[in-house]
Amino acid sequence: MNTTGKVSQIRPRPALTRDEILHQVSALLDSPDDDLHAALMRELLTGLLKLHDAQLDLLDVKIVNRAVKELRHAFGVFHHYRHRQKVSIFGSARTLADDSNYQLAYQFAQAIVREGFMVITGGADGIMRAAQEGAGRENSFGVNIMLPFEQGPNSTIADDPKLITFKYFFTRKLMFQKEANAIALLPGGFGTHDEGFEILTLAQTGKSDPQPIICLQAPGCDYWDDWSAFVTKQLLKRKLINEEDLGLFAIVDSAEAAVCQILKFYRRYHSIRFVGRTLVMRLKLTITPEQLEQIRDRFTDLLSEGTFELRGPLEEELDEPALRDLPRLVFAFNRRSASRLRQLISHLNEL
Repeated sequence: MNTTGKVSQIRPRPALTRDEILHQVSALLDSPDDDLHAALMRELLTGLLKLHDAQLDLLDVKIVNRAVKELRHAFGVFHHYRHRQKVSIFGSARTLADDSNYQLAYQFAQAIVREGFMVITGGADGIMRAAQEGAGRENSFGVNIMLPFEQGPNSTIADDPKLITFKYFFTRKLMFQKEANAIALLPGGFGTHDEGFEILTLAQTGKSDPQPIICLQAPGCDYWDDWSAFVTKQLLKRKLINEEDLGLFAIVDSAEAAVCQILKFYRRYHSIRFVGRTLVMRLKLTITPEQLEQIRDRFTDLLSEGTFELRGPLEEELDEPALRDLPRLVFAFNRRSASRLRQLISHLNEL
């Protein structure tokens, strides 16, 4: 990574020769058994060989090949910015510039960039264009999708090395979620609801790390109010979701309120990591013994055994030296309610 925080234009590398391939495979096979990175690469290579043995249809092999290529390239682009927090912003490609929600997307992106975040959008027009205009090219990623209509890159992100074009929705959506520290949803069509419900499903089931999920609508717009009413009437009242699941998202009508929600989420909470069955919650600010006892009383239902402990890093976490000095809230999480875990994070931030 260079000192300006920008990456140079990524050029396709020439294909490896047969001898270069054999040399790299030989080096991989000879790597130490305790090298976890090499072990995973050997496992990946073994999986590819098994695909060859399975004599799959050509289309199946093409799907695997394209998916791996897309992910490899995307991981490489985002890797240069791995120390910057990011917000994925979703919304309609059809929203016009005179729409109040377009202006809200612009204002929100501009405001969150001032707080040190970068933005990720689909890279197309409408809400996505507004967000990237607000954030500026240098603070924007475009995660575009190949479609026969309306999805070409907008002028702000076009030809930028941080613009990535995907063939498959599933690889694209993985990057939206994996690289984001927060989610912002503005009014949109089927695609926005597809992405929004997937984000909520991953949050509800604990398949993604906790993060703020913000639904933005301009003042006087009832888009997310009506959506929330549907969720409450058709999902909650039928007991298809739990009451605490409604706490996974917040509806706001200003850029300032959206930014406040995101900054509040990271006021004390930093991140989580599982070490075996133990959940380690890293905190920016410690808590008092009295506050720890309060947590033990209010959130005992999150435990599979034992209790909450306040301590330093576990030995397994020493591979992240930058986080070594952060205090930890450590406990055996039962993994039954990620929404309830989200409530614990809110409680910590409000102390």
